[in-house]
Amino acid sequence: MTAKLQINRKRLYEQAQRINNATDVLVVVKNNAYNIGLDLAFETFYEAGIRSFATTSLNEAVRLRKMSKEIYIFLLNPSTNFGTLREYNIAMTLPSLSFYEKYKNDLHEIELHLEYKNLLRRSGFEHAEDMIKVLEEGLLRVTGIWTHFAYADEIDSPEYGVEKQNWLKTLEKIRATEYEFQFIHAQNSASYMRDGSLPYHTHARLGILLYGSRPYNELHPESVPSVITVSTNVIQLLDLKKGESSGYSSAFKAENDCRIAICDIGYGDGVLRARAKHDVMINGKRYPIGALMMSHMLITVDHNVKAGDTVYLYNDSLRVDNYTHLGVGANSEQMSALNHNSLIKEIIE
Repeated sequence: MTAKLQINRKRLYEQAQRINNATDVLVVVKNNAYNIGLDLAFETFYEAGIRSFATTSLNEAVRLRKMSKEIYIFLLNPSTNFGTLREYNIAMTLPSLSFYEKYKNDLHEIELHLEYKNLLRRSGFEHAEDMIKVLEEGLLRVTGIWTHFAYADEIDSPEYGVEKQNWLKTLEKIRATEYEFQFIHAQNSASYMRDGSLPYHTHARLGILLYGSRPYNELHPESVPSVITVSTNVIQLLDLKKGESSGYSSAFKAENDCRIAICDIGYGDGVLRARAKHDVMINGKRYPIGALMMSHMLITVDHNVKAGDTVYLYNDSLRVDNYTHLGVGANSEQMSALNHNSLIKEIIE
């Protein structure tokens, strides 16, 4: 097996340090840190000066706490494992008035962030008045307030302006109570890159921007250095006559006499089928993928390609975010698919 995943830790660190020097960062490390690896991401971000971490998984939150007793950990999803939250000093979202009413006697000593639903409409309080009710009752330890922008990465969408104004008006009503929050966070990577830090916000809650992918295509690539490279080698070359086929169930059928390169990488290694609709790079030249199978890929090549040549699926020219723009899948979708169990993993320091 020659298929390889390289992660550029140096760039991961430099991007995190640069942004954290500009604003306090609550870094999102959900889903194994966007499949970079939770251990690697934590060590790198901590070294860059970040001390606040967020995830959707209680298991990941506990792992983070075991890595450091001093960091702040915020659980983006609600949990009823209240004992674990208290034991490991993990803050949690308060997702609705109904959740508060049901569990307010169980949430003592747990740090909570009020969540505003907004246009994402996934979870959260509907109205500022309901959040103010929680604050006025004074039963719980509320240290933060937050929301999520669902449309920030859609540059031409008017909804981002709507959800931003909804949030700022809601925040204004709640701030009028003069309640002090340690954390006020709403901005994902796209919102932060578009607007900088919004008024009164204490942290930018950033994910994909710190993992080497642009949150929207209009950003210049140099603003978000690429972090991952995925490559494999040509293991064999095969000349086919017109009408001949190769692979399971004639996965590739020659429309004309051609040469194909066989590579040992496939969807079992995390290559999305939609990615196979686009080119790869060999010796600086692009070639089309002819077929994708579980463990192999067939590429239509010319006589300049030799056995042993390196084939790139992702690199500085073939960026994850480029293929997001082409409709292959979200940045996080492409990264999450990569199979760390089958790919050779290398860290570039």
